[in-house]
Amino acid sequence: MKLALLGYGKMGKAIEVEAQERGHEIVARIDKDNMGELEGLKPDKVDAIIEFTHPDAFFPNLQKVLKLGIPFITGTTGWYDRLGEVEELTKEADSSVMYSSNFSVGVNVLFLLNQKLAKLMNTYPEYDVFIEEQHHRYKADAPSGTAVSLSKQVLEGLDRKDRIATDALLNRAPEPEELSVGYIRSGEIIGRHKVSYTSAIDEITIEHKAHNRRGFALGAVIAAEWMQGKKGFYSFTELFQ
Repeated sequence: MKLALLGYGKMGKAIEVEAQERGHEIVARIDKDNMGELEGLKPDKVDAIIEFTHPDAFFPNLQKVLKLGIPFITGTTGWYDRLGEVEELTKEADSSVMYSSNFSVGVNVLFLLNQKLAKLMNTYPEYDVFIEEQHHRYKADAPSGTAVSLSKQVLEGLDRKDRIATDALLNRAPEPEELSVGYIRSGEIIGRHKVSYTSAIDEITIEHKAHNRRGFALGAVIAAEWMQGKKGFYSFTELFQ
């Protein structure tokens, strides 16, 4: 495949390494200093565009890429409140978009475990639940997209929880039906996520810790491979179902 990287920071460079190891060619490396090159990409020269940028840049990037007709794989988070809108824009453009809050294979296994555990714990009301995530101090959104995805899965599986609480808990205790989601930003932490069910007797925890960015980068490349010849709006989790 011939790939274009939109966002050439730490993640972009990690994706480049994984893509080349799988025999793919990087034909464009686009960052804030050369954004003009994006609109010059052509479907006959680029098989997919992989984007890891800033939440504020996502929609301008999306609108430009949809006009190009090139499969778009995005790991940018912070825009999921507009998922329906992005899906509609993708269909209108007759294009293809895949998104994920986390392209790590390990995290997507965590997602599956989280869904199953929430349904199981729905019958044990004596357990309360919380989610905690940790990332490097440069991350621009909080809680992370992965934590939000985990939270939505818990809310779908537990009848006793109906909404997320984060910063609101700085000034008050949580309501019983609120899901507490905490976050830490410090140093160079790659990414850690855990879901814990606690009772007066014991605690059950599922957790994922990333040791480096290779897992995220490899997953993004796998996503680009899977998207070849497809039209529509997809989540990376569909590869695991």
